Amino acid sequence: MKTMRVFAPAKINLYLHILKRLGNGYHALDSLISFADIGDYIEINHASEFSFHVEGEMSGILRGRDLDPGPQSGNLVVKAAWRLARLAEKTPNISITLTKNLPAGAGIGGGSSDAASVIWGLCTLWDIPHDADFVIELLASLGADVPVCFEARTAYVKGVGEHFKYSDSLPEMPIVLVYPGKPCATATVFSKFSGQYSDPVALPHSFKNLEATIDLLKSCCNDLLEPALKIVPDIDNSLRAIEAQSGCLLSRMSGSGSCCFGIFNDEISANNAAKAIAHDNPDWWVKPAWLGRVERY
Repeated sequence: MKTMRVFAPAKINLYLHILKRLGNGYHALDSLISFADIGDYIEINHASEFSFHVEGEMSGILRGRDLDPGPQSGNLVVKAAWRLARLAEKTPNISITLTKNLPAGAGIGGGSSDAASVIWGLCTLWDIPHDADFVIELLASLGADVPVCFEARTAYVKGVGEHFKYSDSLPEMPIVLVYPGKPCATATVFSKFSGQYSDPVALPHSFKNLEATIDLLKSCCNDLLEPALKIVPDIDNSLRAIEAQSGCLLSRMSGSGSCCFGIFNDEISANNAAKAIAHDNPDWWVKPAWLGRVERY
């Protein structure tokens, strides 16, 4: 087998509304999710036994159980690989290398996208249908964001993440991602949510152009911004830094934070903004990217 390399793109919540609290303690959400052309990579090779390796810009954030290659590993990539092998009755004689480029605790789905991508790659390697029932159930069992990360397509998401509808009409958009170097734990952010619920958004059947998309997004928000600010006040500084840049059409926090994004009117403006923000804030993680431009391989 040649080396299989699968892209695990960053997940961006263009808006995130919390509709209500459910009886099981979770919250019903309403969100529009898309994916960027920046992310992690999963590399799979044949091997005599299962092994797991991590490299890349953000590899230092993984320690202890996150590096354990066994079935009880704290890393979602390893968990996903072992569980899929068991369900598909395969011997996982493979070596997996995770190139970690995305920060953790940033609200851009790094771990979820990694898990979804290793399942995508192993299904291809082991000739498992991507839509097999046990694959769909496995994705849902690994986390609320993992199912929508599997196809890495723009989607309107409802419930706790289990209901989603793809939308391929969202225009490609130049963006800048800004992470202030301080993570937000999703559970902690939700625990600080005050319960000011929002209404669901009536999305159009198709997005006409960038201008119409921005107009729609401006009528929405991220309901987790306020609780996230209690944990990482620097999120506000990130948003202000993005908003101050020429060509910025919209700035917002993604998911449960703490990474924020800005949508720009053209690629040159986005690249210039990223350079300016990084220059003024050398301790931040700042990257220009394209939203909606994703290739798995």
